[in-house]
Amino acid sequence: MAFQKAVKGTALIGGGAIATVFGLSQFSQYRNKHRAFVHVQAAEAVTVPIKNHFPTREQQILALQTTSEFDVLVIGGGATGCGCALDAVTRGLKTALLERDDFSSGTSSRSTKLIHGGVRYLQKAIMKLDFEQYKMVKEALEERANLLEIAPHLSAPLPIMLPVYKWWQLPYYWFGIKLYDLVAGSQCLKSSYVLSKSRALELFPMLRKDKLVGAIVYYDGQHNDARMNLAIALTAARYGAAMANYAEVLCLLKTTDPASGKERVCGVRCRDVLTGQEFDVKAKCVINATGPFTDSVRKMDDEEVPNICQPSAGVHIVMPGYYSPDNMGLLDPATSDGRVIFFLPWEKMTIAGTTDSPTDVTSHPIPTEEDINFILNEVRNYLSVDVEVRRGDVLAAWSGIRPLVTDPNSKDTQSISRNHVVTISDSGLVTIAGGKWTTYRAMAQDTVDAAVQAHDLKAGSSKTIGLQLQGAEDWSPTLYIRLVQDYGLESEVAQHLASTYGDKAFEVAKIAQVTGKRWPIVGKRLVSEFPYIEAEVVYGVKEYARTAVDMISRRTRLAFLNVQAAEEALPRIVDIMGKELNWSEQKKKEELEAAKKFLYYEMGYKVKSDQLTDSSEISLAPSDIERYKKRFHMFDKDKKGFITILDVQRVLESISVQIAENTLHDILNEVDLNKNGQVELNEFLQLMSAIQKGYVSGSRLAVLMKTAEENLHQRVVIPVDRSGGGL
Repeated sequence: MAFQKAVKGTALIGGGAIATVFGLSQFSQYRNKHRAFVHVQAAEAVTVPIKNHFPTREQQILALQTTSEFDVLVIGGGATGCGCALDAVTRGLKTALLERDDFSSGTSSRSTKLIHGGVRYLQKAIMKLDFEQYKMVKEALEERANLLEIAPHLSAPLPIMLPVYKWWQLPYYWFGIKLYDLVAGSQCLKSSYVLSKSRALELFPMLRKDKLVGAIVYYDGQHNDARMNLAIALTAARYGAAMANYAEVLCLLKTTDPASGKERVCGVRCRDVLTGQEFDVKAKCVINATGPFTDSVRKMDDEEVPNICQPSAGVHIVMPGYYSPDNMGLLDPATSDGRVIFFLPWEKMTIAGTTDSPTDVTSHPIPTEEDINFILNEVRNYLSVDVEVRRGDVLAAWSGIRPLVTDPNSKDTQSISRNHVVTISDSGLVTIAGGKWTTYRAMAQDTVDAAVQAHDLKAGSSKTIGLQLQGAEDWSPTLYIRLVQDYGLESEVAQHLASTYGDKAFEVAKIAQVTGKRWPIVGKRLVSEFPYIEAEVVYGVKEYARTAVDMISRRTRLAFLNVQAAEEALPRIVDIMGKELNWSEQKKKEELEAAKKFLYYEMGYKVKSDQLTDSSEISLAPSDIERYKKRFHMFDKDKKGFITILDVQRVLESISVQIAENTLHDILNEVDLNKNGQVELNEFLQLMSAIQKGYVSGSRLAVLMKTAEENLHQRVVIPVDRSGGGL
C-alpha cells in the first residue's frame, strides 16, 4: 500500500501538470457529448422506418437490378463499408452496397477483437508531441463507448493487465495508463489500478513470477468482430439499404457532365458471383470502401493514379482457454522487436497477436510459421516456466491485412497515416481508407459527409451515434435464462445464442431441433465442445450465408477457434445448407472441398501437416523407442508393421470398450500421413516424437493407445474427444 502511494505521488508530481493541460482542457467537451449520447437516442432522430425483418438476398439482388438510380452506392462489405451504408440510409438516402465475397470476409473478421483507443498511440502522441495521434486516440475512445452501447450483446469491457518487471517502469506505465483514462473522460469504462506482485499472480496465475514487481490493469472493449460487422449490415438492410454479398464490381460506369465536360462516375457494372448474371447499378455517388483493395478500385477510375495503400499483415493465433484467465487479458508493451502483443481470453479460448509485416494484397492471406513462432516465443517470455507453451496447442491461426495508407492530400505523401483518409477523385469517386475497426462509425460519418457535399445530395447530418444495431434493442444480460426456461436449451448454448444474436436469439431457438433427450430438450450441437447448434446453420442462410466458409468462419466462429472442430462440423453444415439452398450433390462436394481448402491454407491447418509429415525427424531416446514399439505391437499382433481400424477395434473389444467406426476412422486419419488407410510404425514414432517436442498435442490416437495399454485388463471409458490439442 505504501509503495502504491509512493508510485502515485511520483507520477502526479512528475506529470500532473501535463495531464491537466492535455486532458482536462477537453473534459467539459466530453461531458456535454456524453450527456447527449446517453439522454438522446439517435433512433428517435431517424425518420426512415425500420423493417421487422431484413429482405432475402434474392430480394436484394432484384432491388439492385430494378432501382433506376441510387443516391449512394458503397463498394465493400467490411466494417467501414457497411458503416457507410448504415449512415447513408438512416439519413434518408437511397443506398446500395456490393461486396465481392461475404460480409466481413476480409480484414474486419481477422482483427485482435479489441475495441480500443490505442494505448501505444497515446504514448507516441506524448513522446513526440503529436496532436494528430492524440486526436485519433480521443476519437477512438469516444467510438469505443458508442460501440459498447449500441451492441452490448456483441461487446463488453475487458480488463487488460500490463505486467511490470522493473521498478522504474511502474510509475512510468501508471502515468501513461492514467492519462489514457483521463483522455477518455466520462467515457472511461473503469478506472485503471495498480496491483502488487502477489495480487497480480492471484488474478493471472500463469504469469512469470521471477523479477515481477507488480502490474497495472486498465480497461478496453472486446467484441465478436465478424458478427459485429454482420449486425451493421443487417441493420442497414432493415432500414432499406440494398445489401448484397457475392456481388463483384467489374468496372465503374461513367458519364460526361454536360456543364463541365468532365467524366463523372455514375455507377458500376457488377456480377452476381453465385449466378454469373451481370447488370448495371446506377448511383449519384459511388463510395470505395474496400480496405486493402482500395487501390484496385481507384485504378478502375484512373489507371495512372498512384497507390496509397501500404498493406501490412497481422497474424493471430488461438490457443486453449487454460492459457489465460477467463476475464483478464495481457499486454506485452515491448516485444523483442518493438511490437505490441496482446494475449486475450476470447470465446473461452485464448487469442494472441499480432505481428506487423509488409505483405502483398490478396483475398486469401496465409499465416506463416515464422509469425506463429514469433508470437509463441513472446508468450513464453511472459508465462510461468510451469506452463509449457507448445506449438501443438495452436488451435487456429490466421492473417489479416491491415490497410495502412499514405494521405495523397498531405505534403509528405510517403508518411503512413494512422488515421483514416477520405479522398474524392476528379470524376467524383469517394474513397475511404485507413483507420481502425473501433472508429468505423466516425469513418463512415466523415465519408458520407464528404459524399453529400461533393455530390450535392439532399441529406441531413449523421444519425448513427447511439443507433442500436441488430439484436441490441431488447437484449439484457439475463436474456439467456428465458431461452433456457422457455425452450429447454443448455445454459451454455443459451448464453452463446444471447451473446451472438441478442434479442434475435429467440428466432434461432424457435427453429432448433428436438434432441430426443431428457435434457437439453432442443438444440443439437454441431460439435460436442462448442455451443454452436444446427439451427444456427438454418438461420445463417437467412443472414445471407451462401457458402460453407461463411458458416464456419463468420456466422459461427468455429474456424477461428479450432480448425479441427470446424472440419468435423463441415459435413453436417454442408448437408443443412444444401437442403436450405437446394444444392446438388456435386455442389455439396465442391463446398466441402472449398471449406477444407480454406481451413488448410487460411486458418492454419497447413501448419499441422508441416509439423507432422512423413519426413519428420524421429528424435526419441532408445528407451522411448522400445517403449513405443511395445505399445504399437500391442495393437499390431500380426507384426504387419501397421495398424488398421480392425486392429484398434480388436483391442478395444478385449477391454469391453466400443467406439463408433467413423470416429475410429477420423482418429487414425489424423496420424495417417500417406493416407493409405493405415498407421505404420514409423508414422506412430514420428507422432510420439512430435508430441515430446511440443509440436503436436491432443492426439486422440496417442491418448487412446496409452490408455488401452494401461488398462488392458480393466474396464474403462477411453476418451476420444479432442482435448484441445491443435495445429
